[in-house]
Amino acid sequence: MRELVWLIPALPLAGFAVLVVLGRRLGNPLAGWLATLMVAASFAASIVVWLGVRAASGERSSTQRLFTWIPAGGFRVDVAFLVDPLSITMALFVTGISALIHLYSIGYMHADAHFTKFFVYLNLFVFSMLVLVLGDNLLLTFLGWEGVGTCSYLLISFWFEEEANASAGKKAFVTNRIGDWGFMVATLFTFFAIGSVRYADITAAAPGLATSTATVIAVLLFLGAVGKSAQLPLYVWLPDAMAGPTPVSALIHAATMVTAGVYLMTRVGPVLAAASPWVPTLIAVVGGLTALFAATIAVAQTDIKKVLAYSTVSQLGYMFLAIGSGAYVAAVFHMITHAFFKAVLFLGAGSVIHGMHEEQDMRRMGALKRAMPITALTFGAGSLALAGIPPFSGFWSKDEILLGAWNRGGFVGRGLWVIGVLTALMTAFYVGRMVFLTFFGQARWGDAPAHAAGEAERSAVEVDDGARTEHSGQASVATAAPADHGRPADQGALQPHESPWTMTLPLVVLGVAATLGGALNLPVARLRTLASWLDPVVGGQEIATSAATATKWILAAIAVVAALVGLGAAGVLYLRRRFADQPREPRVLARGWYVDEAVTAFAGGPGRRLFDGVAWFDRTVVDGAVNGVGFLVRGAGSGLRRAQSGYVRNYALGFAAGAIVLVAVLVLRGVSL
Repeated sequence: MRELVWLIPALPLAGFAVLVVLGRRLGNPLAGWLATLMVAASFAASIVVWLGVRAASGERSSTQRLFTWIPAGGFRVDVAFLVDPLSITMALFVTGISALIHLYSIGYMHADAHFTKFFVYLNLFVFSMLVLVLGDNLLLTFLGWEGVGTCSYLLISFWFEEEANASAGKKAFVTNRIGDWGFMVATLFTFFAIGSVRYADITAAAPGLATSTATVIAVLLFLGAVGKSAQLPLYVWLPDAMAGPTPVSALIHAATMVTAGVYLMTRVGPVLAAASPWVPTLIAVVGGLTALFAATIAVAQTDIKKVLAYSTVSQLGYMFLAIGSGAYVAAVFHMITHAFFKAVLFLGAGSVIHGMHEEQDMRRMGALKRAMPITALTFGAGSLALAGIPPFSGFWSKDEILLGAWNRGGFVGRGLWVIGVLTALMTAFYVGRMVFLTFFGQARWGDAPAHAAGEAERSAVEVDDGARTEHSGQASVATAAPADHGRPADQGALQPHESPWTMTLPLVVLGVAATLGGALNLPVARLRTLASWLDPVVGGQEIATSAATATKWILAAIAVVAALVGLGAAGVLYLRRRFADQPREPRVLARGWYVDEAVTAFAGGPGRRLFDGVAWFDRTVVDGAVNGVGFLVRGAGSGLRRAQSGYVRNYALGFAAGAIVLVAVLVLRGVSL
């Protein structure tokens, strides 16, 4: 059954090809159903392959080679798929959640004029992600890596008629190029050091690598992961990715693109183990600081999708904290549970936006649990999982990460644990704030015009290079609604409503997964299913936990108390008081610590002049030198060409003149003829 692995990426690719050729004829909704069916079939193929791997009596890792891609002397790259517990785990939740997002999109995008094109991009995105996780070598992974980057640009800027959306897509594309450079150079270093870019060869050769070589490769690959998984300082693209349709936000932020960096770090664990000890520490510190930094911004956002976007950055930081702490199973575990609860949260937010006629400001919501009961219930399950409340899935995976940080020991390990607990408290706070403002309290959507007038006092209007930009407590580009999903002119007549079944069914499935997903790896020897499953891949790099059982219980209790304190504080501030009495969030947090604005100011000012100077130097000095040599050679050739007239008398005259000059030189030097 493992031989069917090629079907997993082939089915979404076939869906993409059919939609490119026949998509317009199929139209709405058949094009969406075809795309959904292809991804669902890919999920079914993943299950079949998983059963084959699980039933294998011996080696659980195998490679299926399709054909040779690059034969160049000693360098050879095959298009081959690696079938092992890690790759199949990734394929299972990527295809499963993507299928649900496709189904959801049929309802969400039903009125969009570019319905078919949207599903063309979605199928290509899923194919690229599957190539990334199934490829048996760095180069094939990089092909999928670039594929999801390109598709993310197309999907984020899907409603490119709005300038803000087009800018968000370009921002994601350009920012990721920094990380992609690190990935490319790391691949070259790997080939020079090992003579191969296959993961099997890298794993076998890693223990024998020189520490300096392993360190360079690890740091460059980490740079690639920082860009793709939105860690400090390359996180700035991800909040603006909210400009795309909400299913895109769920696809990018939950199960696919942003988890690619975590997958890459897990896959090259042997290289990290062979690198200098400061490399894992660097990964853990960057992850911990990113988790805390993004959480501080999330507590002050008013756009429901922006809260979830910064939450994604924060949760990815937890995963990198686990990688740097040697807790690879915890990182993958949290990747899976995060895919469950963040997908249901983003899709739930889309359901709210759909039912509120494109309203995204939580300050204009409230009391939606009566109008949207299914959305409220499933959103609540995902929120409790994100907040780390037992027995929901997020508690179990986050607790293992905090235990891994504690297990590091020393000042760094204890400091990272404190950062993790503080982040957990803030996570519960902004989750509670989001749920209470959206689904509880008094309904504020009936008097939206009054609120719009009141918010004018809080909006900051900035003028930069003649462009007028409005910030309503937001840190970056506002999400624009499509023209055909526009908000009604009479806001006072707004009546929130539940979404159609194509949208609520995925919410229910994902809500159940967010609730029960922790059962994949419970902290009991016989119930650590995921750990035993992944052991053939990550067991050699996994750092065993040395903490006593009593210590584990105490650490878990502290994490739960922190989460309950955060939820309680949010309830006191945003549920028990009247809306008008609620405190204003700190401006510096609402504006994302001004990082995005500082980057924009630099890029539009000194940065633009700097790169204009670099372009001038390249055009004038570098190209000038090359072109100058060309002009010189061409001029000399033109001069010599004139002497080649083809007349014998001219050549005889030249020969005679040369002889005379030669004789004259010899005479002047006193040579006797």
